[in-house]
Amino acid sequence: MLTSFLKPKVETKLKHEAFFHQLRKDEFGRLDKNNEVYLDYTGGNLTAKSLLEKHFKLLAENTFGNPHSTNPSSQFATKLVEETRKKILDYFNATDYYCVFTQNASAALQIIGESYPFEDDGHYLHCIDNHNSVNGIREYCSQRGGTHQIFSVDLKSLQIDEKDLLTKLDSCTHQNKLLAFPAQSNVSGVKHPLRYIEMAKERGWDVLLDAAAFVPTNTLDLSKFHPDFVSISFYKMFGYPTGIGCLLIKKSAFEKLRKRWFAGGTVYIASSKTPFFSLVDNHERFENGTINYLGIPAVSYGLDFLSAIGMDRLNERVHSLMQYLKLEFEKLSHTNGTQQVQIFGPENRDACGGTMIVNFFNPDGSKIPFFKIEAMTNAKQISIRSGCFCNPGIDEINYDLSPESLETLYHSKQYFSFKEMREALEKMRGAIRISVGLVSNQKDLDALIDLIKTLKDRTLD
Repeated sequence: MLTSFLKPKVETKLKHEAFFHQLRKDEFGRLDKNNEVYLDYTGGNLTAKSLLEKHFKLLAENTFGNPHSTNPSSQFATKLVEETRKKILDYFNATDYYCVFTQNASAALQIIGESYPFEDDGHYLHCIDNHNSVNGIREYCSQRGGTHQIFSVDLKSLQIDEKDLLTKLDSCTHQNKLLAFPAQSNVSGVKHPLRYIEMAKERGWDVLLDAAAFVPTNTLDLSKFHPDFVSISFYKMFGYPTGIGCLLIKKSAFEKLRKRWFAGGTVYIASSKTPFFSLVDNHERFENGTINYLGIPAVSYGLDFLSAIGMDRLNERVHSLMQYLKLEFEKLSHTNGTQQVQIFGPENRDACGGTMIVNFFNPDGSKIPFFKIEAMTNAKQISIRSGCFCNPGIDEINYDLSPESLETLYHSKQYFSFKEMREALEKMRGAIRISVGLVSNQKDLDALIDLIKTLKDRTLD
């Protein structure tokens, strides 16, 4: 009777508690067995036990050969690879896209950097809230004589500054122009509106959507939104296998990408004695060499696993966990009234995913260095992440760093330590990132919250 009486109270805090409790017990029992708290889902997802078992059984009971041959083992591997490719396209409702297998999302983005025609009056516009693998495309643009700009986000909410974006979209007169932004920030968790895709395309832009942080807990329906290029990493979605991602290329944009070389698997035919080669006219054009034909079938199992959970259910669960964490953090203060926690990003987190960045404060209002917090969580078997998270733009905004101060720093020397950077800028850098996912629960969050409570009225520097 007592259990049934209490259950509704728990349900009001965290959505789908019973379902995810059983899922954790059945598929991720190692967490509780090892007394581990995992709060780094944006860094990498965890792998369900059944997914590993299915994949290992497939490998143990069958013979796989390198694709690109008519022999039986090769054809078996090819069949599974193509079935997985189709399942990916079906999962994202991407019937008018090619699916190019890559090593990860960064490798998918590198294809765009290498292949987009920046040399023909090209321009690259990217959000200041971007992973470095998106930022790095600017180097390909510059090297080919193109120009590039960033557009900003609101300093407080960390949401895209729509006025700045539209001004730069409308003022661009270049022939080949590429817009890049993340569907969800890998740092703040802010979900940037996908309506910007069509707004840009109506203005003659090609659009690159970095979906790596978005698709683990959100539905991306490419029959409703139509970016030209989408980067995805599968270990972010279901943990295993690592080393496999994909680039989705809209078929209407495929020929705009210029393959700069040819390699094994990318050509119909090539000659050594003459400068002749003929590129494959589908996804294989960008799949250099031998794809991971042993690992790719596991992606199919992972997609089945997520589909069985239901993305709506997972999204609601993650949102309720983050609401709980936000409310508990806001309660924490020192005796003198100084708040212990600063949460970056919008006050209303309805448009945010399962990622949050925070700073922690001493009683005098000074920031506790993130590495001090990380050392404490490490000692308690709590996995979080700290630093700048391969997204320098958000960190530079959060600490109000001017371009002038950054240029002075980077011109002073090529290599420097974090300590040297902080001393030169005379400002703190970095923060703590907490991210929840598949089987996070209230106990995980309470372990971190209780640890921060022990810092009440203490000073760490």
